Amino acid sequence: MAAYLLKRFLLIFPTLFGIMLISFAVIQFAPGGPIDRIIAQVQGTEVKASDRVGGGGGGDGLGNRNQTISGESSKYRGAQGLDPAFIKSLEKQFGFDKPAHERFFLMLKNYAVFDFGKSYFRDVSVLQLIREKMPVSISLGLWMTLATYLLSIPLGIRKAVRDGEKFDTWSSAVLVVGYAVPPFLVGVMLLVFFAGGSFFQWFPLRGLTSDGWAQLSMLGKVKDYFWHLALPLTALALGSFTTMTFLTKNAFLDEIRKQYVVTARAKGLTDARVLYGHVFRNAMLLVIAGFPSAFVHAFFSGSLLIEKIFSLDGIGLLGWESLINRDYPVIFATMYIFALLGLVIKLLSDFIATLVDPRIDFESREV
Repeated sequence: MAAYLLKRFLLIFPTLFGIMLISFAVIQFAPGGPIDRIIAQVQGTEVKASDRVGGGGGGDGLGNRNQTISGESSKYRGAQGLDPAFIKSLEKQFGFDKPAHERFFLMLKNYAVFDFGKSYFRDVSVLQLIREKMPVSISLGLWMTLATYLLSIPLGIRKAVRDGEKFDTWSSAVLVVGYAVPPFLVGVMLLVFFAGGSFFQWFPLRGLTSDGWAQLSMLGKVKDYFWHLALPLTALALGSFTTMTFLTKNAFLDEIRKQYVVTARAKGLTDARVLYGHVFRNAMLLVIAGFPSAFVHAFFSGSLLIEKIFSLDGIGLLGWESLINRDYPVIFATMYIFALLGLVIKLLSDFIATLVDPRIDFESREV
């Protein structure tokens, strides 16, 4: 197992390199860019995607066609009449005076020591910016994962034990309907019904804490925190709740139908002893081993619209705003951190699987 984990760990580096290389290359051909944005602000105009010439990474210094600026050439449309020295100073400020390959390897060198530089349009380091937004996203991801597991595992076991009965049928129907409704639509409905819409004012409309949160007692802070989390967590958890419930049910059904369960029952063991003494460990292998990756999935997916609807200033909203503003340091830093975290979590999932069931041997398969 140690050899397998070492191989997987070493594979993280080329995988991360490939992810960043592809992402960097794609960005070069994205329309618009930080320099175009500055020029548009200076000129009082808005740069559209169709106004970019030759792709060129949005002011990243890779455009192929030129426009005239005071007798000199430029790769930025809309810059006519601006001093070429001003354009060059912008390129130097954003680092676009260097070739693309040089910028890429300099970025990897800095990222290797978690030096992500400063945001283009906010006077703060990228790491500090991510650190400020992280608590919101961690709150959503962590509590959503825990709530999903605590509710869906008992329900999935009950559905497996009562497979084909009325309880299993109607609960499956409810779960499927809940899964089919998009989280953002559920969020809007929850706001309308329970957060000061046309019906009830039971929950707050926005944020993670109330205005006077700092003056509350410890118990009051905890209550206020979960009071604000109730609606966004409900909106986010429906899809994952359904998936985890059916995953648990199917895992238990597969084990219940195996020969060792028939043998255990033939020996006179009670259903509870068979279920929790024999079936539970084997059936829960897939569910427990997937906990880290489930948390990462909850942390990354579906949070943007929920953060927008409930006015939660988290990583999802930060990433979207950075993409719109072409704030490349923030875009690449979040991508790097998320990719690295995902790869490490995947490795951790395999390790947890071997702890849950030592019979698993990853070394016997190809990496």
